[in-house]
Amino acid sequence: MDSIISVAGVAKTYDTGFRALDPVDLDIRKGEIFALLGPNGAGKTTLISIICGIVRPSAGTITVMGHDAIGDFRAARRLIGLVPQELSVDMFETVLATVKFSRRLFGKAADDGYIEQVLKDLSLWDKRKSKVAELSGGMKRRVLIAKALSHEPEILFLDEPTAGVDVALRRDMWKLVHRLREKGTTIILTTHYIEEAEEMADRVGVIDKGRLILVEDKAVLMRKLGKRRMLISLQEPMAEVPAGLAEWHLELADEGRQLLYLFDAQAERTGIPSLLRKLNELHIGFKDLETSKSSLEDIFVDLVANDRAEQAA
Repeated sequence: MDSIISVAGVAKTYDTGFRALDPVDLDIRKGEIFALLGPNGAGKTTLISIICGIVRPSAGTITVMGHDAIGDFRAARRLIGLVPQELSVDMFETVLATVKFSRRLFGKAADDGYIEQVLKDLSLWDKRKSKVAELSGGMKRRVLIAKALSHEPEILFLDEPTAGVDVALRRDMWKLVHRLREKGTTIILTTHYIEEAEEMADRVGVIDKGRLILVEDKAVLMRKLGKRRMLISLQEPMAEVPAGLAEWHLELADEGRQLLYLFDAQAERTGIPSLLRKLNELHIGFKDLETSKSSLEDIFVDLVANDRAEQAA
C-alpha cells in the first residue's frame, strides 16, 4: 500500500536539553487508521505536532503526499485536518460561523452543502446557530472535528479525541471515524485508551518516553504477542500453588478459588493436557475451565514494561 506520510529520522530536543522524541522512522499508509498508543507524556503529541507543522523537529524529514512538510509547509498543511487535545475555538461565535471560517482559512471556496453535511454527520446541525460556549464538552469536541474536516483534508489527525468524553459519545466518534475511512480519509489517532486502538486501528504504533517501540498490523501484533489465559475454577480453595505444578507457572486468583494459566496459543504444545493430567494425579478437583485471549492492553503493558527493563539494564 502506498505511503501518504513518510517520517525519517525525526527527533526533538528542546533548548532546555529535554529530549522529547528520539529519532523516529514511520510510514503511514493511504486510507488506513493508524493508532499511536502510549502513556501520558510518551511523545505522542510531540510527534503529530511535528508532522502537522506546529513544532519544528531538531532533525529528520517529513513528506506528506510528496510535499516537504518542513520546506513546503503550506502545501502539506492543506492536506491535513487536526483535532487537538485542547479546545481552541472562539466560544462566542456560532457553530456554523466557526466551521465556515475554518474552511476559509485554508483558501477553500464556500460550499454550504458540504459544511451542512459535516455538521449533520456530527449531530451538530441542530446546534448550528448556538454559540460554542453554550455547548456541552462532548459537543465542543464535535465542533473541533467539524473544523478539522471543513477544508476536506486527505488526512485527519485526532489527538486523544475522546479524552474526557462519556462512553456513548466515544462510541459515536468511533462510528464517525469508520465512516470517514470508508470515504478514503487516512486517519491517525493518538490515544491512551487501549480499547480505542483495539476497536478502530488497522495498525498500531507503541511509543514510550519518546521512543517508538514497535509498529505492527493490529491483527498480526495480537497473533504474535497475544497469549491465551485459562482460568481453572477449583472445587476447594488453596492457600498456595503446589510444588508439583511449578513447571506451568500458575497463579492463584479469586482468593485461591481459581488457578490462572497463561500460554501461547500458537505454540506446538500448549501444556494444557499435561497440566490437567497433573491436577488429576495430585487429586486437585476442578469444576470449570474458561479460556480467553489477551487484549491489546495486556500486550501494550508487556511491551512497555519489557522496553523499560531493557533500557534500565
